[in-house]
Amino acid sequence: MLTRLFKSHTFNMLAILVGAALYAFGFVEFNMANKLAEGGIAGLSLIGHALWHINPAYTQMILNIPLFIAGYRFLGRRTFIYSVFGLTSLSFFIWLFQLFPIVSVQHEMLPAALLAGVFSGAGLGIVLRYGGTTGGSDIIARILRDRRGVPFGRTFITFDAIVLALSLIYISIPNMVYTLVASFVSAQVVEFVQSGGYTVRGMLIISSKYEEISERLMNEVSRGATYLSGEGVYSGNEKKIIYMVLNPREIQDVKGILADIDPTAFVSIINVHEVMGDFIYARKRLK
Repeated sequence: MLTRLFKSHTFNMLAILVGAALYAFGFVEFNMANKLAEGGIAGLSLIGHALWHINPAYTQMILNIPLFIAGYRFLGRRTFIYSVFGLTSLSFFIWLFQLFPIVSVQHEMLPAALLAGVFSGAGLGIVLRYGGTTGGSDIIARILRDRRGVPFGRTFITFDAIVLALSLIYISIPNMVYTLVASFVSAQVVEFVQSGGYTVRGMLIISSKYEEISERLMNEVSRGATYLSGEGVYSGNEKKIIYMVLNPREIQDVKGILADIDPTAFVSIINVHEVMGDFIYARKRLK
């Protein structure tokens, strides 16, 4: 048990180390080299570098340490340890990549913006997926949510907007446009990495013919399903709700079954960001 736990923590920390390296690589080789801004604490470190030539490796550490101390109880012990490790690794790699530049796409702004988004998104996605953070906006958002009731999204948008606006001190409007491109790409890559690279759908089916539908689903789609108990608000009648998780191509198979059995069935399809348990993305169909 202890050996398995140790291996799990070791793997998580190695993954966070890789994620921090990827993030730092994109930050140094593409953001810093091409004067592309960033949101959050990373953006403030770029402002400090542009105006006062302060190494972002030091700035990120200095600005984040007070946030980690203030946000300790909001993170939990495990996340706190992973986050401190992630921040230390990030600062180290930012310092290292400045000493040994690897690639150069200066004056090629669109490739630089796209690559900045890919590397930062991949790095941050890996760090978040394995239980860490890189500090900054995430901790600020948690503190404001718990103490002031401010929603997460509002804090992120407001803080990033302020930092990006301040970044116009040292970058041009065209560079800001490329920064927004990089931010958009980064957000998509983070979501892709956190979801594990696959897309899953959840389906809720309400029908009076639920038994017949369930039997066809198990036999023809080869997916398990769960009955949820529901009650009609208007009618007060009890209902059985079928819930199942599917990959996207199986959605059409289920729709075909519903069209045969009960075309009037109520169906709701939702995005599922993560599945834990015995769900297998691709299953062999039952004979």
